[in-house]
Amino acid sequence: MTDIRRTVLWVVFTMSLVLIWDGWQKHNGHPSMFSPVPVAKQASAAGSAAAVPAVPGASSEIAAAPGAAPAASAPAVASEKVEITTDLVKATLDSQGGSLVRVELLKHADPHDPSGHVVVLNSSAQQLYKAESGLTGVANAPSHLTVMSVQAGERELKDGANALTVRFESPESGGLKLVKTYTFTRGSYAITVKHEVLNASGAAVQPQLYVQLVRDSHVEAKLSSMAPANFTGPAVYTDKAKFQKVEFDAIEKDKAEYEKRANDGWVAMVQHYFTSAWLRNTAGDRGFFVRKQPDAVSKQYAVGMVFPLAQLAPGASVTTEDQLYVGPQEENKLAELAPGLQLVKDYGIFKALSQPLFWLLDQLHKILGNWGWAIVVLVILLKIAFYWLNASAYRSMAKMKAVGPRIQELRERLKDKPQQMQQEMMRIYKEEKVNPIGGCLPIFLQMPFFLALYWVLLSSVEMRGAPWILWITDLSQPDSLFGHFLSAPIGPLPILMTLTSVLQVALNPKAPDPMQQKMMWIMPLAFGVMFFFFPSGLVLYWLVNNILSIAQQWMINKQLGVSNK
Repeated sequence: MTDIRRTVLWVVFTMSLVLIWDGWQKHNGHPSMFSPVPVAKQASAAGSAAAVPAVPGASSEIAAAPGAAPAASAPAVASEKVEITTDLVKATLDSQGGSLVRVELLKHADPHDPSGHVVVLNSSAQQLYKAESGLTGVANAPSHLTVMSVQAGERELKDGANALTVRFESPESGGLKLVKTYTFTRGSYAITVKHEVLNASGAAVQPQLYVQLVRDSHVEAKLSSMAPANFTGPAVYTDKAKFQKVEFDAIEKDKAEYEKRANDGWVAMVQHYFTSAWLRNTAGDRGFFVRKQPDAVSKQYAVGMVFPLAQLAPGASVTTEDQLYVGPQEENKLAELAPGLQLVKDYGIFKALSQPLFWLLDQLHKILGNWGWAIVVLVILLKIAFYWLNASAYRSMAKMKAVGPRIQELRERLKDKPQQMQQEMMRIYKEEKVNPIGGCLPIFLQMPFFLALYWVLLSSVEMRGAPWILWITDLSQPDSLFGHFLSAPIGPLPILMTLTSVLQVALNPKAPDPMQQKMMWIMPLAFGVMFFFFPSGLVLYWLVNNILSIAQQWMINKQLGVSNK
């Protein structure tokens, strides 16, 4: 029974760490141990000229519009780039379609980028990622390919100013004119985008407005040190179907499943720490589409919405207003912008536990003013909450350690009589009131909570650039105080974490089998190596948990008169 218990525990422990390591490798842009190496994809800005989207499965009210857009050839008039600077972002807009083609986040540093900041949207030879909009449903209507004129105005948010606007106006095309106005607001990553549609023809028309996010599937290797998200790709949200992620592979295989039409909802492109999203919170009919871009030179994918507009008499106009969010996944702020928008922060299967844990961590940060100390206090609170559960497990382990010499003597004396040996072992356990599996259940019950906290720390953009004490200046980066050795960052935190793991083994009952005992000593050292690559915040969490566990085990061993040597 003891061997079975130990074997089960070590299998669970080993598989947990292997899965965590595999997930970490994927977060860092490396191939999974359980899947083939993905083929590298190279983006090309030239491939962005794709047709206006059709809405798969939409009814006649929101009709597909193949062929309704102008040809995807180069515009006759050269486009103009407009650069906008606010307190939070440096944005580039292209007069071709009035599209947002680059967003640099001035409050989020990235030493690997030439700008020194995180760049979310980008149009370059290395990456394609942009936000577009236009009209469809009418032949040759202004689209994201139409070159527009730019209204002169302020290009930098001045001191004392709360907002600045950029206005694009299309020429008449297909009997329609489109005016697109971006409003950038101080202190906000949400951009208000107003579309004004004018019927300049002599007949009534009923166009449709589409908004879309287009990007390639490439996640740059330079992001490895920032632990890219476990999910990168499109997402669709409706009140009925809730948050639906769509994998790039599913789009490639034409197996993408999501809500096609609703009276509410939004679309987003998700990646680790950051996101972009088209939002419209007012109720109204809309179609959703997720698809691979046709006619693109490289693999590119689009997610968007199509809105029917009112029928326009000659000379009539209609105005709509949407929000375009491009920024960090700050959970509390996202929840205020649109229902369910905070779900772009991906906690995986631990969402039900991770969200309240993050709330508690956020409250602690508001009190302490430091994310590192908030992590320490949160782990302490969890240990207090599970104190009696842990005490039960540690008492069981202490008793197992106390009867260990008797069990070992029994094994040696009755090694040729396994049935009698098992009977004698059970007798000893009954006399000493020892439950051989008493240390397992408490561990299993707590595991979901600590894995949920693991994902909270891994997914929270608040950890980026957040200092703790002394040399720990970024909780999202590995501790590398002592530099690098064989490409591995070396620092005190993972060393201490490994030492505490070894000390835990010393306090636990000795395995009767010599090979098992060797494995118990080797595994903390082997898996401790992994923690050299983990963010400091995660290592801090494991270290504090280990220290508290050792203190409680030590105390219980002393209470029961069991040696701590």
